[in-house]
Amino acid sequence: MTDTRIHIHRRTARWDPDETVTVADAMDFWSFAAGAANVIMQLSVPGVGHGVVESKVDSGNLMKHPWKRARTTFQYLAVAVLGSDADRAAYRDAVNESHRHVRSDASSPVRYNAFDPVLQMWVAACLFVGLEDTYQLLRGRMTPEQSEQFYRSAWPLGTTLQVGEDQWPPTRTDFDRYWDDACGRIAVDEVVGDFLADLVDLRMINPVLALPFRPLLKFLTVGFLAPVFRDALGLSWGRSRQRLFERLFLVVAFVNRFLPGFVRQGGTYLLLADVRMRVRRGRRLV
Repeated sequence: MTDTRIHIHRRTARWDPDETVTVADAMDFWSFAAGAANVIMQLSVPGVGHGVVESKVDSGNLMKHPWKRARTTFQYLAVAVLGSDADRAAYRDAVNESHRHVRSDASSPVRYNAFDPVLQMWVAACLFVGLEDTYQLLRGRMTPEQSEQFYRSAWPLGTTLQVGEDQWPPTRTDFDRYWDDACGRIAVDEVVGDFLADLVDLRMINPVLALPFRPLLKFLTVGFLAPVFRDALGLSWGRSRQRLFERLFLVVAFVNRFLPGFVRQGGTYLLLADVRMRVRRGRRLV
């Protein structure tokens, strides 16, 4: 299924075609631009979508607490990719405590459980795809060898929670087959569709604050969605928008190339430092 990944015809030249790569290299702050699109991808599978929409864990409600939800999501990425075993164990315990309350009941149209490893594998796969897409937009297309290195280093995106290493497809090529098959489960009903439409339109943010940023953020969100997700939500995207999206990231990638590492990835390390501070002080992580 060629429509399960974003199509990029023009991207920046490879920074260093011979370097060893890991998913940690993808944690440049520009990658956060794909955050809303990644949430949409995750929620496009019914078990995850209804689990979030119907969740009774008010503290993690995206529409009520958008900034907290953004913080905890990006901190999870920081912990999974850059954290120590102790960081991952602490975050796993915190997420598990929230997930204990996320399960379907008699009124739910689909069966779901936040501890379902199949659903967690889907979420982890979405995170991987998002990081791979932004990495290659910012630093150029990887060689096959680099692609394998990057993929194998990304497994903690799932194994930090309940995904076992044996669930991850063993090679990058195997992952493509898994991804195409998994995208066949995408189905957005009216309930989840309304929730995702509000997300695309930034309805969870104060209207005054959102107004100047809404057009750009909506453009980026739709741009980071593969056709299969756009079709599920009824979102339009033409050639002119695609060209503009690619040109924008050619400029962004050029600027990013000259930024020092502490500027490109400093925000991620600050998020990780905040996690460690919260653990020391006994404060909630999620």
